[in-house]
Amino acid sequence: MVSAEVVEYRSRFGRVLAVVVGVIGLGALVAGLVSDAGATAPFVAPVALVVLWVWAAYWRPAVVVSPAGVELRNVTRTVELPWPTIERVETKFALTLHTAYGDYAAWAAPAPGRASVAAAGKDAAQNLPPSTYSGGSVGTGDLANSASGQAAIIVRTRWEELRDAGLLDAPAWSG
Repeated sequence: MVSAEVVEYRSRFGRVLAVVVGVIGLGALVAGLVSDAGATAPFVAPVALVVLWVWAAYWRPAVVVSPAGVELRNVTRTVELPWPTIERVETKFALTLHTAYGDYAAWAAPAPGRASVAAAGKDAAQNLPPSTYSGGSVGTGDLANSASGQAAIIVRTRWEELRDAGLLDAPAWSG
């Protein structure tokens, strides 16, 4: 049975950062406008641009898994990849989907840094989708406690369901 559920993955860190920067920016503008509107007015546009940039870089990016395929919403571009086009899932630097048409990385799912890898327990490398273990070992980007690993689990689980159901045999792309 293949799932028809749409799953959207976004980095928790990115969302928290975007909210914090938005609240600080809005608070600074309100405080400035209340105390001295004339002196604060020139700073409205720059603060708004910083908040917009943080939204675009850290709130908007997502990996959306649907019955039709995977949508990678990055900072400047959104790519929709139908399931039959995906050949391999990698997490070396970020969640990267390899297709016959090119490789596409997800801004929302970067690989972990050294501190995250060092803090990961043994459970982070267990109970992963079988295609994770294709090389015999699990890469640091595949760990379940990392952004790339969490997104990869979602993508690989659905990809394996479709593969096992025989639905990935005819690659076609209209993009």
